[in-house]
Amino acid sequence: MTLPALNAIPLTRLIVVPSAITLLVTLMRLVGEVRHWWPALFNPAAGGGGALVGITWLVPIFGIYFALKLSRAGEGPVGVGKANGLAVLSVLILAAGSLVAIAPQVQFPGKQAVGLLLMVAATALPFKAWSALSKTLLMYGYAARIPVAIVMFFAIRGSWGTHYDALPPGFPEMSFWPKYLQIAVVPQLIFWVAFTVIVGVLFGSMATTLFGRRKAVPPSHW
Repeated sequence: MTLPALNAIPLTRLIVVPSAITLLVTLMRLVGEVRHWWPALFNPAAGGGGALVGITWLVPIFGIYFALKLSRAGEGPVGVGKANGLAVLSVLILAAGSLVAIAPQVQFPGKQAVGLLLMVAATALPFKAWSALSKTLLMYGYAARIPVAIVMFFAIRGSWGTHYDALPPGFPEMSFWPKYLQIAVVPQLIFWVAFTVIVGVLFGSMATTLFGRRKAVPPSHW
């Protein structure tokens, strides 16, 4: 049985302000794309890659923030080296899962299911080294990405001309619900949540190695 840390931080309280900031950035990006502001800041192309206003950039920042807060409250990793190692391994598995799921060069029956299972496995690995941080990032990931999935629902319905409704090149014609599932629900609630946990733990554990006053704790059951 794992005893709670004396200065344990309620994880839901820890993510409130970061989640609010993330929501504001999402809304700012939506407005910027709808009003055709500077594309370098608000890229409306499919995927929106490289846009300087976006919530992806917040993941390493809040990963470090959560890690230092938890570490200083006595809810650090089992071992920083283990946390770093598993985070790097998770990045590789997540990349492999993404490649299997979406790369047209990879073709075999059930490839999407295999890719998604690899993403889920990659997300689970960091829990073995730093359960508190992984749980925090998982909750933050859903708090960040559920609003995006909601925005995408209306953007796809209304053809707003933003990256929230832009289709990847060569995307086949299909009805709304299969399209929404493939370009919104699965990417936002599986891939991007996995990315949030894995990249957040990677940056958080590296920051803890450099700056944190850490107290190792035994792994809790999740």
